[in-house]
Amino acid sequence: MRAMVALATRQGSAYLHGMEPAPLIDPFARPITYLRVSVTDRCDFRCNYCMAEHMQFLPKRELLTLEELDRLCSAFIGLGVRKLRVTGGEPLVRRDIMSFFRAVSRHLGAGLDELTLTTNGSQLGRFADELADIGIARVNVSLDTLDAAKFAEITRWGRLEQVLDGIRAAKHAGLRVKINAVALKGFNEDELFPLIDWCAVEGHDLTFIEVMPMGDMAEAERLDRYWPLSDLRARLAGRFSLVDLAERSGGPARYVRLTETGLKIGFITPLSHNFCESCNRVRITCTGELYMCLGQEDRADLRAPLRASTEDAPLTQAIRAAIARKPKGHDFDYSRQQVTGQVSRHMSHTGG
Repeated sequence: MRAMVALATRQGSAYLHGMEPAPLIDPFARPITYLRVSVTDRCDFRCNYCMAEHMQFLPKRELLTLEELDRLCSAFIGLGVRKLRVTGGEPLVRRDIMSFFRAVSRHLGAGLDELTLTTNGSQLGRFADELADIGIARVNVSLDTLDAAKFAEITRWGRLEQVLDGIRAAKHAGLRVKINAVALKGFNEDELFPLIDWCAVEGHDLTFIEVMPMGDMAEAERLDRYWPLSDLRARLAGRFSLVDLAERSGGPARYVRLTETGLKIGFITPLSHNFCESCNRVRITCTGELYMCLGQEDRADLRAPLRASTEDAPLTQAIRAAIARKPKGHDFDYSRQQVTGQVSRHMSHTGG
C-alpha cells in the first residue's frame, strides 16, 4: 500500500512540474476513464431498494456547490476521464442544475467524449430540450415497471404517467433513451416480455440490473426479491434468438441483441457474474467523497483539498492517492442464502 501511495505522489509531483499529467491507473493496471458524480442525495421518489421512505437528507451546507462540482469534474477530465455520468438522488431536482451541465459541457470534444445522466425521468419534461441543446446525446431512465399501481408501490411517491411523459419529451428532443430496470423476483417477472416489446416499439435500449445489497430492503426481502439475470436471460432465450455483442459502453453491462426485434439488451450482474475485472470507473458523492468501488466502504475525502486551495495540485494528489487504493472488486454475494458484502450506505448517497 505504501508503494502505491508513493507512486501516486510521484505522479502528482510530475504534474506540479509542468509535465503532461499521467493517466489514472489503478493497482490492477486498469485505466480510470469513467466518472460518476452525484450532484444531490435528494430525490422526488423513494424507491424501496434505494432509500428509506422518510430519509434524513444531508444539510445543504455539506454539499459541494455546483462550482465545486465543476472544478472537481474538470480535474478528473484533465487526468484522463473520458466519460462523465451525472447521478443523484435525482440530479434534475437540484436547484440550478442546468448551470452545472452548461459549465461542464465545455469539455465535450476537448477531453470529454460523453456527458450523460441517470434520471428517474420525472423532470425530463422540463429539461429534455435544454439537455439536448447542451450536447447530451443520451440519458438512462430508471423504470422497473409499466404498471401504474406497481410503479407507485416500488417508488412510493412516483407517478408512472409523469415519467412516460418525460421519456416522450426526451425522445422528441432527440435524446437517446436507455431504460434501466432492476430485476425483482415476484414483482416484475411477469413484465419481462411486455417491457421488451415496449422498448422495441419505442426504440429504447434496455438494461436489466440485479438488486444489490444497498438501500432500505431488509435482508430477507432482498433474498426474496433477488432474480438472477442468468434466469432472466434463459427466459429470453426461450422466445428470442440472442446474439452476444462484443461492445462495451464503458460500464459494467454485457449486451445481447434480439434477432427478431433488433433490440439491444444489457445485463448488469454484480451478484451472479462479477464484472469487476474491467472496472474503469469511480464515484463521487455530492459531499465530495470519492468511492473507488461501489461495493466497498473505503473512500477518500476530496472536499478538504478542494476547499483548502485554489490550486489543483493538492486535489490532483489526493485523487491519485485514492486511485492507488482502488480494490480489485466488490464482495456482493447472495449465493449462501444470506446477504454478504452489504454496505451500510443507501444507493442514493453514493450515486446510482
